[in-house]
Amino acid sequence: MKALFSVFLFLITGFVFAQDFDDSNAIDVDFFRGNVIAHSPNLYQLITGHPDGLMLSFSKKTHGNEEWHSIYNYPDYGTYFLFQDFKNDILGKNYALGTFYNFYFLNRNLTFKVAQGISVTTNPYEKLSNSKNIAFGSKLLGNINFVLDYKKVNIIDKFGIQAGLIFTHFSNGRMKSPNSGINTYSLNIGINYNFDDVPNKKQDSIASKLKFTEPIKYNILLRTGFNESTVIDSGQLPFYHIGFYVDKRINRKSALQLGTELFLTMSNKEFIRFRAISFPEKPVDINTDYKRVGVFIGHELFINRISLEAQLGYYIYQPFKFDIPIYDRVCAKYYLSNKIFTGLSLKTQGFLAEALEFVVGVRL
Repeated sequence: MKALFSVFLFLITGFVFAQDFDDSNAIDVDFFRGNVIAHSPNLYQLITGHPDGLMLSFSKKTHGNEEWHSIYNYPDYGTYFLFQDFKNDILGKNYALGTFYNFYFLNRNLTFKVAQGISVTTNPYEKLSNSKNIAFGSKLLGNINFVLDYKKVNIIDKFGIQAGLIFTHFSNGRMKSPNSGINTYSLNIGINYNFDDVPNKKQDSIASKLKFTEPIKYNILLRTGFNESTVIDSGQLPFYHIGFYVDKRINRKSALQLGTELFLTMSNKEFIRFRAISFPEKPVDINTDYKRVGVFIGHELFINRISLEAQLGYYIYQPFKFDIPIYDRVCAKYYLSNKIFTGLSLKTQGFLAEALEFVVGVRL
């Protein structure tokens, strides 16, 4: 519908009006240096220096040619490249590529970037040559970054500067063990350049006055994939996390969630068997039920067809109590239609990832 409306405006205004608010292009280069967060005692052996690196971001700056631009104060979106050297021979270096959204605050001087992508590490765990790398059990990893910057543009011609804080996370979602992951926090400083003259921004004067209402929606979804227990080389097995929740839109941007889910994790089933046989001094009944049931609350931030989701859950049924009963999840969803969505989520317990979940679901 939006595409048809845009074509209609194009025909009426004769091309000129549509160009007034076209996205413009920019590039940012950030250099950073910081510290590893030791979320597990086993990580201290991997902290031998101050990790540093650079982040290169190619941005599309929005100016109002779609409704969601003005709702979110005309954010940027684009592609990033990240390089990080952990200053440790065991961890090596990571290279990441992905996409991001950049949101503006405080008269567009404060920016908050949310970035997610895929990373390659140069020195993953290997039983003989690199057995101490408990952080990266595979060469291919997921990467999540949060960047908070104070930013000034067009200080000298089209050049500007920014400085702030960057948080990076690397993990394979326990698709293969070991996988403690690595989190770092750093100070960053960089420069930015606008390739195009910045046009006037189109104001959403009508839509901002409308009250947004929507009835309660019912969601049914399946989260699936493969993971491995904490026992190295125990094998990758499928999991099926079946969920049901209700959500209520509280405004045009946000919805609150309340739901429950059933966890059928085959690696958990095999881990119970392993513990029962291998550790008789720590008695575990081999017939202990591997299934878990959780309840959760959540928040969903709707952008356009993409939404960002955060959930906090508690196991109300967990016969095998190896993990803590609290879990959390972050998810990037894409709506194929108003009712059908897909996505990718990361389920963790504390700072430890349990599953990288492929999501399919319906919202009724």
